[in-house]
Amino acid sequence: MALKNQRKDLLRIGVFYDGNYFLHVSNYYNYFHSRKKRLNIAGLHEFIRHMVAQQEGLEPNYCQITEAHFFRGRISAQEASQRGNQLYNDRVFDDILMSEGVITHYLPIRPRGGRREDKGIDVWLALEAFEQTLYKRFNVLVLITSDGDYVPLIRKINSLGTKVMVLAWDFDYTDDQGREVTTRTSQELLREVTYPLSMHELINDGLSKKDRVVENLFALQDYSQPRIQPSKDVITDEEVKRARVLSINNGYGFIQYPPNNLFFHYQDVAEGDFEELIEGDMVEFQIGINEKGQEVAKNVRKVPEYDVNSW
Repeated sequence: MALKNQRKDLLRIGVFYDGNYFLHVSNYYNYFHSRKKRLNIAGLHEFIRHMVAQQEGLEPNYCQITEAHFFRGRISAQEASQRGNQLYNDRVFDDILMSEGVITHYLPIRPRGGRREDKGIDVWLALEAFEQTLYKRFNVLVLITSDGDYVPLIRKINSLGTKVMVLAWDFDYTDDQGREVTTRTSQELLREVTYPLSMHELINDGLSKKDRVVENLFALQDYSQPRIQPSKDVITDEEVKRARVLSINNGYGFIQYPPNNLFFHYQDVAEGDFEELIEGDMVEFQIGINEKGQEVAKNVRKVPEYDVNSW
């Protein structure tokens, strides 16, 4: 009877996303894992509550996410608008985060030394995580990252008496260009945290057992991108055209061709691999009409560099 009447305080959880890492993991499940679906923010939060409850010996309803923050570098609206549906995709994902109460933090991606960097976003995440933990007094801080640079943050959080959980993914796959891609979480990071979760193992095991909480980790549909499928297009102009690739997205792209940019699906690439195409590449193609009566590019082929220079 004493146990039944024992007072239970709400356990407060703060979740902090390394946005680039999260989207990398989500892309892996969508394109290369057998699940072929993206991670679902609502499902992930439910999973976190259940994992914290399991570790703390509580019921999930006593473990609540009271704050969640998402950090990522982002290209300008003008540049995104030139990349097909990129601006729309960004807004859709923002809507998803907003609907789940996730506070977004973006820094502009700027060119540095010939590369594009979102410099400072990791520092911002660390400062915000420490400050919010200090003032909001989270019982458990959850980090979705693999970066060992956050070890000093974890040590500071530990000094406040707050426990730290890290969602760690370790996986390998071969991309569409035949390259081996390896994702590993810093071992030093894992040694510092209270609850390191081997997410790849937990997910694969949960899927094999049809665990409801694990299955809910995945979106019912891919909300982050328009549902574009290859259609039964008809080639209306057999003449081979040449123009440059305007933008490339996941599975589709646009060719700069007046009066309107021409859409093409990855299955419309006749030679080579879609993943080999980058913005600015010269391509040859034919013009077709899709089922909506719109002009699209068909039989897309990258023009070799020597051929471009002689053109």
